[in-house]
Amino acid sequence: MRTFVDVAGHGSFTVAARELGWTQSAVSRQISALEAALGGARLFDRLPRGVRPTAEGRALLPYAEEVLARLRGAARELAALRDATGGPLRLGAFATADAGLVPRALARFRARHPGVTVTREEGRTPALLSRLAEGELDLAVVSTTGGALPGGAYDLHHLLDETLYVALPAGHALAAEPELRLPRLAAEDWISGSPHVEGTLLHRALHHGFRPRVAHVVAEWTAKQGYVAAGLGITLIPQLAAEAVRPDISLVPLRDDSAPARAVYAATARGRSVPRAVTPFLAALRSARPRT
Repeated sequence: MRTFVDVAGHGSFTVAARELGWTQSAVSRQISALEAALGGARLFDRLPRGVRPTAEGRALLPYAEEVLARLRGAARELAALRDATGGPLRLGAFATADAGLVPRALARFRARHPGVTVTREEGRTPALLSRLAEGELDLAVVSTTGGALPGGAYDLHHLLDETLYVALPAGHALAAEPELRLPRLAAEDWISGSPHVEGTLLHRALHHGFRPRVAHVVAEWTAKQGYVAAGLGITLIPQLAAEAVRPDISLVPLRDDSAPARAVYAATARGRSVPRAVTPFLAALRSARPRT
């Protein structure tokens, strides 16, 4: 196609050969091969001085020019992917990571890599890992509250271990405590995202011999804060969500030596090539971690 476009542009096999750095016979063979591939089309009339596109040649020319333009565009996009100056990056994150960590990382990343198009979706850790395994995400920010994440299929890049806070109404008797342990909260009403504490931040209460009384099931962190502020119960809030806490509730650090902190990771699919932009985005996530 490149040879055909050059010959058509110069009207000469000789000039096209000089531009391409080939012999005239090599250019002639290229055109003959193209004509054969097109079912025996005749692309040029041979004139005493040079050549001229036939009707078939004139019909092919705009398509050939478009093919070459698209190939040049593909080469530019591939180069941008290689050096992380362009292309897409598909990101997933759990809800509380979107409260501060991910937006800060995105802002840092965009300042250094403005040509990369980042698409983002929110979800729970199991769903994000499934999307990652299916090749629908390049990177996912996920968490675990004591249980191990599925192994083998993912590379996990540790970002932080979150402090947990007890969120109390501002006038609560325990609001001024420097820290709290779960057994002191056994008689409280709780606001939770599930009626079952297993698999939630409240599961660690079971290790202390009590099952928290879930008074209201509320999914969103902002809504949970509203219930707490109204005096309808208390809740646990992880460090990432605590960045966006409302002023009419109090946060007291939870001390629980019997259970590990909630760990936050960036996950990538193992054994699959990822865009080069993943590496600088990981660096942006690490630099965006909240200071303790």
